[in-house]
Amino acid sequence: MRVGVDGHTGHATLPDALRKLDECADGLGLELYLSDDLAAVVDDDGSPLLEGKPLPSDLAGLDVLLTLGGDGTLLRGARLAGPQNVPVLGCNLGHLGFLTAAPADRLGEVLQRLEAGDVVEERRLALDVQVTRASASLPRQGEDEDISGRVSDRHRMWSGYSLNDAVIHKGGFARLIRMRVWVDDEEIGQYSADGIVIATATGSTAYSLSAGGPILVPQMDAIVASPICPHTLAVRPVVVPADSVITIELTSDVGGILVTVDGQPGGSVEPGDRVRVARSPHPVRLIRLPEHNFFQVLRQKLRWGDVRPSEL
Repeated sequence: MRVGVDGHTGHATLPDALRKLDECADGLGLELYLSDDLAAVVDDDGSPLLEGKPLPSDLAGLDVLLTLGGDGTLLRGARLAGPQNVPVLGCNLGHLGFLTAAPADRLGEVLQRLEAGDVVEERRLALDVQVTRASASLPRQGEDEDISGRVSDRHRMWSGYSLNDAVIHKGGFARLIRMRVWVDDEEIGQYSADGIVIATATGSTAYSLSAGGPILVPQMDAIVASPICPHTLAVRPVVVPADSVITIELTSDVGGILVTVDGQPGGSVEPGDRVRVARSPHPVRLIRLPEHNFFQVLRQKLRWGDVRPSEL
């Protein structure tokens, strides 16, 4: 089995995980492909903790991508592996580990079960995010302009791919953002808020939840739009079918407004820019253990139901 390996070098337990992976590789017949960061991790004597071939930038030929870190590391791996149709298996070295399959002390067991086929693969909805800007050389259309992105007077400034969410938010200024929001060609309304989170079901337990959005079961085929601190009680989260296209146009006349995907910098947006969020044709193939239960994770990781640590 050809296994790509990426990891977060800032975790103190990463060296132990690399040693464990090295122990398992030969016995399980794993052919390892390492990211540059992991290949540079050395032991006390200066020798590499783990040896393998360089990780291809397009992940060509890999059977699975193993991430060693927390949810952020898995999200980074998902952005690499999703468009390439490579499954992702996360081993948690952090604290929350909401998306990862198992903690570091079960790495050997998880690899054995992966080799034996005793795992479950879920295809998780991912998002394509595009920022478009009106061309200065062409006149703007009126209110009947096609919101779905089929008009010729806009050009793409930036695009991204996301498993969790796309977020429009202010930079370092404590100012409201004014937006017009559409679902497909139907306008929801005008928002005044600190921003907006467009999340998948997978991402519903991340920033969207903190912004007051609902929890969606990961297998649910839906997208949720959650305003961040809206300036009116009439604006609340909206759940739409996953095949919907959500478009947000910035109407604020202030600068410093940003778009991020999965918590990573994307780009800045200006008044009149549109952010178009739609289902990606490339879902993320996420691997988990069969006994991994979503509501159990909610209880353990988020203290769902006011379950105290002594009761877990």
